[in-house]
Amino acid sequence: MSADSFADLLSIYMRRIRASASGVATEIGLSREAVNNWRNGISVPNPRSRDKLVACTRYLRLTESEANRLLSAAGFAPEFPLQAESTGAQPFAAFQDKVFAQLAQAVPYPISLLLSPAHWGQPPFRHELLQRARAQYGEGSVLHIQPPYSVSTVPAEYFAAIGRQCGLGDVASDYEFESALERRLLAGERIFCLVSRFEQGTPALRETLAGILRSLSEMHSGRLHLLLCGGQALADLKYRSGDLSLLNIAQVHHWPDPTLDDLMQLARHRWPEQTWSGPAVAALQALSGGHPALFEEGLQWLVDHPAESAGLHQGQAAFNALRTHLAGSPRVWQTFLPLAQIPATRARLQQLLQTDDLGRARPYLQDDELRSLFWGNLIHARGTGDAARLHWRCDTVREAGQMVLDSCSAD
Repeated sequence: MSADSFADLLSIYMRRIRASASGVATEIGLSREAVNNWRNGISVPNPRSRDKLVACTRYLRLTESEANRLLSAAGFAPEFPLQAESTGAQPFAAFQDKVFAQLAQAVPYPISLLLSPAHWGQPPFRHELLQRARAQYGEGSVLHIQPPYSVSTVPAEYFAAIGRQCGLGDVASDYEFESALERRLLAGERIFCLVSRFEQGTPALRETLAGILRSLSEMHSGRLHLLLCGGQALADLKYRSGDLSLLNIAQVHHWPDPTLDDLMQLARHRWPEQTWSGPAVAALQALSGGHPALFEEGLQWLVDHPAESAGLHQGQAAFNALRTHLAGSPRVWQTFLPLAQIPATRARLQQLLQTDDLGRARPYLQDDELRSLFWGNLIHARGTGDAARLHWRCDTVREAGQMVLDSCSAD
C-alpha cells in the first residue's frame, strides 16, 4: 500500500466520479490550487490537513479500503482500521449472527439500526454483513445504499444516485425512487437493504430517505428488511422526538467492544506474518480500552518495536512507552479538541477527566458533552440494563484528554 502514488490515486478517484478540483476544494474547505497541487504531485497533505483529506475521501465516495489506501499514500494512519478482509475465523461473528436473526424475526416491521461510534467503519465489517445478507436473502434481493456525501447535492440528484445503487434505473425524484422500489415489493419480492454511512448528506435528505424506507416497510409488512447503519445522527432519528421520532419502531444494536479473542483475530488478519502472544495482545487491550484506532496504532508500534512486545505488561518500560505513544494519537486528540477549545466545555471536560464513574448509561444521552464523548468513542458503557454505567475507555484516553487541555491552556 505504501508504494501507491498519492497524486495518481487521487487523480483516479476524481476521474471516476468526474470530480473537478474546484468541486473537491469547495466541499473540503481548501483552495482549488491546493487540490490541483495534490493531484499534480506538487505537494501532499500536511499533518494538519488530515481532516480535509478524510472529507475528500467521503466526497469521492470511496470505500473503507479505498479511503485507507489514499490516506496511507499520503502518509497518514487509516481512517477505518481493523477491517478484516481475509477468510477464516472472523471477529464479531456471533454479534452479526444475532443482528440478522433478530431482523428476520422482527414482526411486523423488520427495521434495525446498527449504531457504531467513531473510528469503526460505517458499518464495521460491511463486506461481511453484505455476504451474510446475500446468503440469507439471495444475491438479487440485497440492496446496498450509500448516500452521496456532498451537502450541495439537490434532492433529484441524491435519489438518482441511490436509484442507480439499487439497480432501479433512472429515477429523478424521491417519489420516483419510492415508486420504483415499491414495484419490486408489489411483485412479491422479499428485499434486504443495507444503508451504510447513513449520516452523509444533509439532515433533510437523510430524513426523507429514512421516511421512505420506513413507509415502505410498514406498507409491505415483512417484505422489506432494513439495516440502517450510522452513529449519532441516526440515533437522533430513533430517540430525539420520543414517540414521534421517525425511526421509533426500529430495533437498536450497538456495535460491541471487541473481546480478547476478537482482538487476537484482528491482529492476525492485519499482520498475518507476525506471531502475536496472548499476553501482549491482552496488555494492548488494557492500554487501548478496545478503541479500534488506538489498538491499530498499538499493533503498528509493536511491529516497529519487536523486542518490546515480550515485556509488554504492567510496570515494564515498554508498557509505559507504548502508553505515551498512544496518548498522543491524533485521532483521539481530534475528538477532544472541539470540547477543549471552548472555555465553558473546557471546564466541564476537566471535571469529567477527574471522574471514574460518569453516570448512568442510557439509550440516549441528553448531556451534550457526554454524548459527544460517547459518539467520539472515548467513553463507553460497562454493565447491562439498569446497572450499566459510563466510564472512560481507558487511562490512556484520559491521559490524552489532559494533554489536550494542557495544550489549549498553554496557547
